[in-house]
Amino acid sequence: MPHYRMIIAALGLTLTPAAFAAAPVQEFTLANGLKVLVREDHRAPVVVSQVWYKVGSSYEPGSLTGISHLLEHLMFKGTADVPGGEFSRIIAANGGDQNAFTSRDYTAYFQTLEKERLELSFRLEADRMRHLLLKPEDVAKEAQVVAEERRLRTDDQPEALTQEQFQAAAYVTSPYRHPIIGWMGDIQTITPDELRNWYQQWYAPNNATLVVVGDVEPAKVRELAEKHFGPLPPSTLTPPKPALEMPQLGERRIVVKVPAEVPYVVLGYKAPTLKTAVEPWEPYALAVLDGILDGGNSGRISRNLVRGSQIAAAAGTNYGLTSRLEELFTLVGNPAPGHSNAELEQALRAEVARLRDELVSADELSRVVAQVVAADVYQQDSLFYQGMRLGTLETVGLGWKTLDDYVQRVQAVTPEQVREVARKYLIDDRLTVATLEPLPLDGHHPPTPGLVMDHALR
Repeated sequence: MPHYRMIIAALGLTLTPAAFAAAPVQEFTLANGLKVLVREDHRAPVVVSQVWYKVGSSYEPGSLTGISHLLEHLMFKGTADVPGGEFSRIIAANGGDQNAFTSRDYTAYFQTLEKERLELSFRLEADRMRHLLLKPEDVAKEAQVVAEERRLRTDDQPEALTQEQFQAAAYVTSPYRHPIIGWMGDIQTITPDELRNWYQQWYAPNNATLVVVGDVEPAKVRELAEKHFGPLPPSTLTPPKPALEMPQLGERRIVVKVPAEVPYVVLGYKAPTLKTAVEPWEPYALAVLDGILDGGNSGRISRNLVRGSQIAAAAGTNYGLTSRLEELFTLVGNPAPGHSNAELEQALRAEVARLRDELVSADELSRVVAQVVAADVYQQDSLFYQGMRLGTLETVGLGWKTLDDYVQRVQAVTPEQVREVARKYLIDDRLTVATLEPLPLDGHHPPTPGLVMDHALR
């Protein structure tokens, strides 16, 4: 599902997660278990309010894939006090904007408003936290909407379909093998009762974090939170059973054959995250390695494969060190005209082998660190992404303070550590490869959906 990847990338948590030297965070917890994080930023009379739930596709059993995302749709379909469609209309009428998204590890809802309208956000979010109607007719309609969304964004998009097949091949026991949007058969058979049970279990104050960033006073935020969220009853939470990925015993390969315009290749190596690493420095070294390979135009892939040998028309890497479970360090790309998937795969593997064999130079390491510091400064300008960072870290169980020293941690990474994680994790026995072999289009050109977050308008 493309939109959630765009969001996380924008956070800077996949390439260069930013540390913030912004105002301190005020934290408090209501009697019903709702955690509230408040960061003051008085540069403009604006406030961002976000509600994060600890539930996403990695919480779902195999027969209910996509239920978290479908419930996200239904959260806009009304309560007894706010009928369907009124939530978005009220926010817009008050000059604000709102949206929501589902990921593997969480579901989040947010509004940006003039600061005096923060209470409006709290009132609406508290209402739908425990009082959603979930009418059978709404469930049936939104299931059709999600099924069509899946067709548009995955089934009719060759690269997205390849990515989905790749994830399912790379993971055997981890719930990360399931797509966030769900498998089509599950989307079409989820029942209103199953949705109601899912909602009642996970959408509760003791499974949520409220993040507020902007021109606010923490004492006032607490007063409003107590007023609107305080009366809501908690639920009895049953955390999902640990679903650790079984050890991989050798390289895996799949081929995807669908009508497409260009070939595509994906390589993914099993890699630890901040939550799963035995050695705490390893995810930071992997993040630096990510920047070395794909740090913009100066990254090795762009320099050597796109502009240099011109084997790749486009290529890049991705690594998410804040994921709740073991991740994949991925390399992806399209071969340039006249070149094959096999040639591009070998070129990507050669760049990885170079990192295993040779130490990174001091100059190259310095460039990556400079990018991290620049991202840190830039992202502090955004209230939204300040909140996103706090909410992400808190919801995956790392705690919002985790990346306060990110820049310092990256600055401490040595060339030897970069080589060590490459030798330990970027090896063939931890590798899954997926290739897209285009079939003739027969006059059919897949649509190109915009990169947007879910449900901008309802």
